[in-house]
Amino acid sequence: MDRPPGAYRPTASVPTKRTLLYLLKRAPDTPLAEIARTLEISRTATLKHLVRLEADGLVQRSYLRGRQGRPRACFRLSSSAQTAFPVAYTETALCALAFIERHQGRRAVTALLEERAAEVRARHAARLAGRSLPDRVRELGRIRDEEGYMAETSGPRARELVLLEHNCPILALAARYGEACDVERRLFRDLLSADVAVSHRVVSGDPVCRFVVRPRPAGV
Repeated sequence: MDRPPGAYRPTASVPTKRTLLYLLKRAPDTPLAEIARTLEISRTATLKHLVRLEADGLVQRSYLRGRQGRPRACFRLSSSAQTAFPVAYTETALCALAFIERHQGRRAVTALLEERAAEVRARHAARLAGRSLPDRVRELGRIRDEEGYMAETSGPRARELVLLEHNCPILALAARYGEACDVERRLFRDLLSADVAVSHRVVSGDPVCRFVVRPRPAGV
């Protein structure tokens, strides 16, 4: 069965509950029929799984009215479903940053985030070295996916490449310390040796973090 690039491909070893959550994380408001096709099971069986997730408060449905026939049932994750995805010791990190802010000020928090980014940059630089920009973006996507960000890449189109992150393990931290998002963007810029802009952020209510990568002008 053909699927669009980056589509989630379930395997027999992955529980259907987890598969459904990851699928809806990547593609909110997916119609029932499309979910069933992706899972390669019947609509009836798919609906049973979704109803269980609804009862657990993890999934909610809406109805999309077309030009003809009955409205189609579509499904998306509820706001409480975020707890089902990887998190990066958020509570401990928040306590530590709050302590630093109280005793040393907000600039010290930013300095800590930048120092952490420098460590990450040093750790991953070798994996991107010597590659073309499209290959560097794809490799960065693999790195971020390994770290729980549910990342995927697309492009190049019109000299742009796109890195998407469907999950934000540091969501609560970024909501309190917005500096984390800008430090992350600069980390990507340095790792890729390219210009990086952000068009969407999970912390701002978007379903995905979207980074647009463009080659730097010659001599910059």
